[in-house]
Amino acid sequence: MSVPLSFDGKVVLVTGAGGGLGREYALAFAERGALVVVNDLGGDIKGGGKSTSAADKVVEEIKAKGGKAVANYDSVENGEKLIQTALDAFGRIDVVINNAGILRDRSFARTSDMDWDLIHRVHLRGSFQVTRAAWNHMKNQKFGRIIMTSSAAGIYGNFGQANYSAAKLGLLGLANTLAIEGQKYNIHCNTIAPTAGSRLTETVMPPDLVASLKAEYVAPLVLWLCHEQCRENGSLFEVGAGWIGKLRWERTQGGILRHKNQKMTPEAVRDNWDQICDFSNASKPANIQESLQSLVEVLSKVDAGDGAAPNPTSAMASTTSGINPAVGQQLPGMTFTYSHMQCILYALGVGMSTKEPDHLKFLYEGHEDFSCLPTFGVIPAQASMMEGGLSTVPGLNLDLTRLLHGEQYLELFKPLPTSGTLTSRATIADVLDKGSGAVILLDVHTYSGEELLCYNQFSLFIVGAGGFGGKRTSDKAKSTADPPKRPPDAVMVDTTTSDQAALYRLSGDWNPLHIDPNFAAMGGFKSPILHGLCSFGFAARHVLKQYADNDVSRFKSIKVRFVKPVLPGQSLLTEMWKEGSRIHFQCKVKETGAVVLAGAYIDLHGAPVDSPSASVEAGGLQSELVFAEIGRRIKDMGAELVKKVNAIFGWEIIKEGKIAAQWTIDLKTGSGALHKGPYSGKADVTFTVSDEDFMEVVLGKLNPQKAFFAGKLKIRGNIMLSQKLETILKDYAKL
Repeated sequence: MSVPLSFDGKVVLVTGAGGGLGREYALAFAERGALVVVNDLGGDIKGGGKSTSAADKVVEEIKAKGGKAVANYDSVENGEKLIQTALDAFGRIDVVINNAGILRDRSFARTSDMDWDLIHRVHLRGSFQVTRAAWNHMKNQKFGRIIMTSSAAGIYGNFGQANYSAAKLGLLGLANTLAIEGQKYNIHCNTIAPTAGSRLTETVMPPDLVASLKAEYVAPLVLWLCHEQCRENGSLFEVGAGWIGKLRWERTQGGILRHKNQKMTPEAVRDNWDQICDFSNASKPANIQESLQSLVEVLSKVDAGDGAAPNPTSAMASTTSGINPAVGQQLPGMTFTYSHMQCILYALGVGMSTKEPDHLKFLYEGHEDFSCLPTFGVIPAQASMMEGGLSTVPGLNLDLTRLLHGEQYLELFKPLPTSGTLTSRATIADVLDKGSGAVILLDVHTYSGEELLCYNQFSLFIVGAGGFGGKRTSDKAKSTADPPKRPPDAVMVDTTTSDQAALYRLSGDWNPLHIDPNFAAMGGFKSPILHGLCSFGFAARHVLKQYADNDVSRFKSIKVRFVKPVLPGQSLLTEMWKEGSRIHFQCKVKETGAVVLAGAYIDLHGAPVDSPSASVEAGGLQSELVFAEIGRRIKDMGAELVKKVNAIFGWEIIKEGKIAAQWTIDLKTGSGALHKGPYSGKADVTFTVSDEDFMEVVLGKLNPQKAFFAGKLKIRGNIMLSQKLETILKDYAKL
């Protein structure tokens, strides 16, 4: 049995609610717990007269059934007054149903200025005024649902209703734009074209048909579109007699009638008219970007010298054999010249800082071990992709505004030099049909002279370019890998700055999505977002530090899948699992818990002799990782920690019922120290805990107080000093 839809606490304004559809909406919302503002001017269908009785009667009906409602008698042209009634009575506004309307039917030749203006004032301007008055309230509360009421006359036209038809179709355009602008604020706007018996329809329909088209057959659609569970936005529905249908635009493939350096003629239009009007293989553009795609393709084809030819609706072409003609095509070779400045700029772009002493080898060209971060290898390859004419490859008629970066693989064959001139050669490895889009696998090999330095594979998803009959998978794709099903072996956190994207883009990705708030808003983001390859760089250097001591010669390869965007200023948390020479990892936004990089891993060369991971394998203790991290922090900032903490902590780690390891954190003497093994002095406080429970506490899965009272964590000595542990483990643990 399905759960009934509830509108408890939601405030709903219905305009023109004194009868017909509006009355039905008001009663239906109130029945399901909504607080309803019943608006009706009380005039006749031509806009004449005024009365309070219509709205009052509906309010009385609602109250008689135990609901809550208030009346409003203002014209919709005074939209602020309608919304103010809702605010005064109930304190908020959640749903606006723009339903009020009148008729002034005349044949077009007999339509006066008054007939035209009055219809537009009530239907189009009235809906605008009411919605505008509610808009900022909905934005501030991050919720709103709006319904615009169009009609079949607006969609198809109807004799004698030129004024009404124009206003009704205008409402659809208004709704579509509000859907785009309101998306990021959780404001949804949809349009209905109802067919129901009312004061308006009885003038154009036979009485028996009006009687069968009940308003109660329309209300259920309106209620669903206005519910918080409904994700529908920017859509148009015809509804009536118990039937609901969703409408969308359809467009022929058309034809390109212009030749390069030649004049376009009306004779060419005449001679290709059948092709222009052929709907046999029509496309269904859903937004202005898809609509404009054909123009981009036209310019490309005309510049290439193509003549009158079909304009393909899919961005991908496929032969009858199922092999895309783009596969195997090479892009023009690209050279990339750089110096130590680009290496340093990239390191800063992925969060390195002079505050961390071990970062200096990537930030100072005079450092004895100055190195280039391994993930810098994506930069020359990306330049090849972005500047190498991907959209000009035969068989790839791309709209690059719909391109998403899906996955990334990078393999190094030797450490990257800190300066030089590199050459990248890109090849279309494969093209996959994912239905809702197409995936291009782009292989890029980067050379220093004739020596192969690195190999990248970009997995590029083109929204809306699928459905061309291609294959769905490829053996050429570098696969992702899920992490082990156990708590992570290590966790590292870094906070990005508010200027992180502005800094990273200086390494060559100039997409305005990452810097221009207006451009980001068009993409549905509340602010510019961080580059996926920037998050990629953050996570990679976490792994490099944790498991390779920042030794770039140990880096072999990395693979990630990009899942969600990151906003500059958010913190990136990398969880890591060691499996031999492969480090699985995933990256999250610490503040929200959202995974942004998934299925990821880094393969390393060899194995460190004294690394924390080696200790874990030898001693079987996960806690070794945490104490190794504590040791590094004491080494970097011990004197500062001694000033803040001034205490000595002892740890006894239990494994299989016995003490398996002992640690002492001395933050009282000198610049601090970490000792492993029995301690000759006396600790201020000593903790005894199993290796497994220690990791559960460190990872925030076990509350320390609950662990103490449950007997899993034993403390002796000055128990109050345990509160200072957060200073030691800040950004690494939740202890």
